[in-house]
Amino acid sequence: MRIFVTGATGYIGSAVVGELLGAGHQVIGLARSDSSAAALSTIGAQVRRGDLEDPDSLRAGAAAADGVVHAASKHISETTDPAARARTELDAVRAIGEALEGSGKPFVVTLGTMGLTLGRTGTEADVPDGEALGALALRVPAEHAVIAMAERGVRSAVLRLAPLVHGEGDHKGFVPTLIGIARARGVSAYVGDGSNRWPAVHRLDAAHLYRLAVEGAPAGSRLHAVDDEGVPFREIAEAIGRRLNVPVVSIAAEDAGQHFGFLGALASLDTPASSTLTRQRLGWRPARVPLIADIEKGHYFNGIQQGTPAL
Repeated sequence: MRIFVTGATGYIGSAVVGELLGAGHQVIGLARSDSSAAALSTIGAQVRRGDLEDPDSLRAGAAAADGVVHAASKHISETTDPAARARTELDAVRAIGEALEGSGKPFVVTLGTMGLTLGRTGTEADVPDGEALGALALRVPAEHAVIAMAERGVRSAVLRLAPLVHGEGDHKGFVPTLIGIARARGVSAYVGDGSNRWPAVHRLDAAHLYRLAVEGAPAGSRLHAVDDEGVPFREIAEAIGRRLNVPVVSIAAEDAGQHFGFLGALASLDTPASSTLTRQRLGWRPARVPLIADIEKGHYFNGIQQGTPAL
């Protein structure tokens, strides 16, 4: 298959491109800079110049392909307005969907599990209701739009990533952000008793799921890229503290914003999620190291500075 991939040189997208090429697919990667175009050409991918705010480039890339993986998003460094980022995402999804309408081609769109703040372990059967915390709720219309495309002849699928997508090369995700905060503050912190849980998945396991989704996900399906269903936040803080040799401390919920910055509103969320239905449906079997063991390997501490993940 010829697969059009947005975000093809990003942390997630580059792993997806490698996975697709390794399985014999052709890749057309969206590139908005000369350096991104060169990186794609070097690994054997074709290049389509454009960006998320250029709907014509998105439609043309989708029309020329046998399927699409949408792994791009506007980073918080590009705009601090979460509503603007959500609008850009929704417009991009709609533009690609228009090009694929009636074709039966696959369209796999990246979203997240973090919006499933349910008080229990979230599953693929759960539908976000728009009541998630802050900026997370802004992405709900994009998910609904993707699922609705199944009724218009698109083999659409939502792939919800765990918030902690970890692995070598992770410079802007939640893990390096938490490491950067711990370095700056001199302590590695959690909120309250730290029992709240975040799911995690290794980057390469997630990339494998994208390929399986392009190749065989049913139209209108929701998938979960989740290996660790819920890692207690305290365990994450403890692993970071051990590696940095700094104290591990509890902070009160009212102090979370001051300590964690923009992550303050998220640091106490309990958002476990499972991938049982995804594994049953597509035969996905995560095989890489889990989160805490990956942190313990040490690659996160080789000069990586604080990042700022997109929500």
